[in-house]
Order: sequence, then C-alpha cells, then structure tokens
Amino acid sequence: MDRVHPNPPTPADVAERADARALAPLLNCLLREVAEPLQEPGVDDGRRVYRLPGTGRLLRVRGERRPAEPEVRVSGAWQRLGHTELVKLVADELRRHTGLSNHELPAEMIDSRDAVAALLTARARTTPPDDLYLRSEQSLLTGHPHHPAPKARGGGPVAAWLPYAPEAHARFPLTLLGVREDAVVEEGDTSALDALGQAPPGYRLLPAHPWQLDLVDLTPAYADGRLIRLGTTGFDTWPTAAIRTLYAPGHDLFLKFSLDVRITNDIRRLWRHDLLRLRRTDQATATAFAALDGPAAWLGDRGYRTAGFAFEELAVLVRDGLRDSVLPGATPLLAAGLVEGFDGSPLDAVRNPAAWWEAYLAQVVPPALAAFADHGVVLEAHLQNTLVAVDTRGMPVQALFRDAEGVKLLPEVSRAAGWERLVYCLVVNHLVEIAGALAAHRPTLDPWPAVRRELARHDLPEIAGLLTAPTLPGKTNLLLRWTNAGGADARYRPLKNPLAST
Repeated sequence: MDRVHPNPPTPADVAERADARALAPLLNCLLREVAEPLQEPGVDDGRRVYRLPGTGRLLRVRGERRPAEPEVRVSGAWQRLGHTELVKLVADELRRHTGLSNHELPAEMIDSRDAVAALLTARARTTPPDDLYLRSEQSLLTGHPHHPAPKARGGGPVAAWLPYAPEAHARFPLTLLGVREDAVVEEGDTSALDALGQAPPGYRLLPAHPWQLDLVDLTPAYADGRLIRLGTTGFDTWPTAAIRTLYAPGHDLFLKFSLDVRITNDIRRLWRHDLLRLRRTDQATATAFAALDGPAAWLGDRGYRTAGFAFEELAVLVRDGLRDSVLPGATPLLAAGLVEGFDGSPLDAVRNPAAWWEAYLAQVVPPALAAFADHGVVLEAHLQNTLVAVDTRGMPVQALFRDAEGVKLLPEVSRAAGWERLVYCLVVNHLVEIAGALAAHRPTLDPWPAVRRELARHDLPEIAGLLTAPTLPGKTNLLLRWTNAGGADARYRPLKNPLAST
C-alpha cells in the first residue's frame, strides 16, 4: 500500500510536528498532577499561567484540552520551550517535588517524541487502510492524551518496531511455530488457532508476533525440538491501537500477544497471573452482557495457548472477531480514534451534535453501569477498549467492549475501589475526551447536561454522589512512572467535576 507522497515533509516540518504532538500529553500530565494554576487565560493571548511548586518556576501555555507553546519565566521574560527543554524542566520539577530521581522516564519521553517523528515520516510513504474500522484503530499518532510518553517503544531502534506500528498503517503476516504436544499449555477455546496453518504430527500450531520473537531467546527450544519454525501465514494481519493485538479480517479474529516492551505504564507481556484468571473474568463479563437490554456486545477472550517452557513469552490470546457482534449495516469505530481524528470520522460530518451525543451516551453508558450494578463487573471502559458502531448516517447505534485482562470483579476489589476505577475509565478517560473532541467540532454544544441526564437514569447509590461531587478521580500517569509504581497500582488526583457545575 506504499505510495509516493506528492509533497514529502521536510525534516524541519517533521521535527516541528513531532514536538507539538509530544508536548501536549506531557503538558497535560504536568498541569494535572503537579502545577498550580495562578490565573485564567489572558484576554489578549489566551494563555494560562501556572506555578511549579517544586522549583517555584512560572509556566504558561496556550490552550487547555491540548496545551501548546509552553513558556517559562526567566529573568523577567517568557522563554519558549521545545520538547527537550520541557523534559528537562519536568525532570527537575519532579526531583524536587517527590524527592526521588528517575533516569528512565526522561529517556522514555524523548523516545516517545522520536517515535512520533519516525511515524510521521513513515506515514508520508503509506496509505491508510480502506476499511474505516481499521483506519480508526490505526489513527492514534498522539495516543494517550494524559501520559508523559505515550509513544515510547522501549528505547529500541526504529527499524525494530516500525514495521509493526499501527500508526504507520502496518500490515504483516503472522509467524507460525510448532510446539511439541507435550509442551503445550492452553485453556478455553483455542480451536481458531488451528485454522491458521498446518502443524506436523506431534506438534500444535502456535502463531507469534514477529516483533515478539525478536525480543526473546528461544535457541534452546529450537535446538532440542520443543519448538519448530513453520514459516508465515499466507495472509496479513493488522495491528490495532493496542499494538500487540492483531486483527485477521479474513478469519475475523483478534489475537493478543506478549511483547517484552514497556508501552505507557507497563511491560506488555501476557502475565501468568492474568492468564490464569482470564476464563473466570471473561465468563463473568459475558454473563453480564447476556443479561443486558439493548445491542451492547462483549468481545470475549475465548482462551489462550502457549508453551510450558515459555509460558508468558509465547502466550497468544484468542479474542472474538466483529462479524457476529456488530449490528447489521453498522460500522464499528475505535472510540480513541474519534478523539484523535481520522479521515471519514463521523465527528467531521455530524449535523446535529446534541442528538449525536445523546445517542453516543445511550450506547456507551448503560452497559458499563449495568455490568457494575447487577453483576459486579468493572469494565475497563476507556477509549482504547471501547468500539462504537455507527449507522450509515454516522449516528452511534451500538457499543462494544473488550479486554478481559483489564476487567475487575467485585468483591476481588472493593465496591468503592471498583466504582472509582469505573468512573475514571468511563467518565474521565472516555466521556470527557469524546465531549472535548465533539465540542472542538461544535463549540456551541455544552455536552454535560446530556451526561447528567443519562447518568441520572440509572439507579445506583453512587450516582447522586457522582453528579454532585466537586471532583473526579484523574489517574496520575506522570507520577506513577516517576515513582516506578506498577501500572495496575492506579493513583488518582482530584479533578474538577464538570457534572457538578452543570
């Protein structure tokens, strides 16, 4: 699908665009988690001034949802910061603010910015997929809007990961391995894997992500015959926003792999403890969705297969495809793609934003609340785990949720902790961002009365508090990474609640 770009970007243009893309999420983290606002935006220049409490420095930025053009006060004058200078400022502030040092995170911030530059360059040589769903999955050039290094790829060379990058519109075949039958470990329904190729007698088929195999040493297993190479599939798969989750359209199948690379907060390996609880979590979630009214769907994680001698490293998880779940005639789209923007997004052509937003809320909110209230299932209903199907007019008609690995069950977590997580994922991470994207297209729309009405329809004891609380929980990704906390060890900082002032 390569093409010659009629006006290839210059290195200077790429550098400027990469800086802008990388500055916004880093500034969002700094302003949410550490900085103290001092004044409203100025009448003339629209900038807001903040104090950094650790260093006492003054910082000002333009814009709120996607802050830009950071400037620091030096010797009585405002001095513009590029991405590299901002990283140094943030590191200095966090050392003083927390009393801790961290040499890894600044490197990740730089790696993330450089990855964006590589992706921008690669995009000039490629064409987005024709399929609108795949286009939405592969649109996340900026990524998580509140993470200091959303596009970091483990610090490895660009050539190692770029062929597999969804943001560069990659597509590639799976590598096929054969695992000796006495070494196979599996649980659930993995029969779909056997249709991907042919294993010789005494072996079972095990697909692998090509990047995955570059990251682990399997020489002993190849040498003694526990593992054999069987070539590649005769078809391509498409990496989705999750990078390690690939979609095979011809088989209508999602496959999730282990990658020993830190992406955002975690090493993206399929951990043994998560795999061992997968069936219980998936079945509980499937039961909750089966009891729902309406068209919402759960893309189930059917099972996993791996090798006992490399349980986590070679694990592959089998996930439901789309065809049996999406309403006839509807087109599923990644919610995060709606925020990021892509060619053909319904937000670009919405005629009645209030009606569109009410339809969106009616599809996304009830399933997440009902699963929690009636079944104790806490969906990780954030932007990358939610698909929203639209009809031919671009109106939302269905929500689909995925990723049993991120689901929490009551009482394994307390109701209070589960509710806090649900509010963060569904409201702060998801609805706030979609509302912001919609308002950017239609500035006259106030999205929050409709959210209040939708939430108030549901009979949960926590709803009244949600609608009146002065704050909402905002995950502190910058401080989590700086203090080297585990990605699952979520910590929250109070954010102004837009529902309470509506």
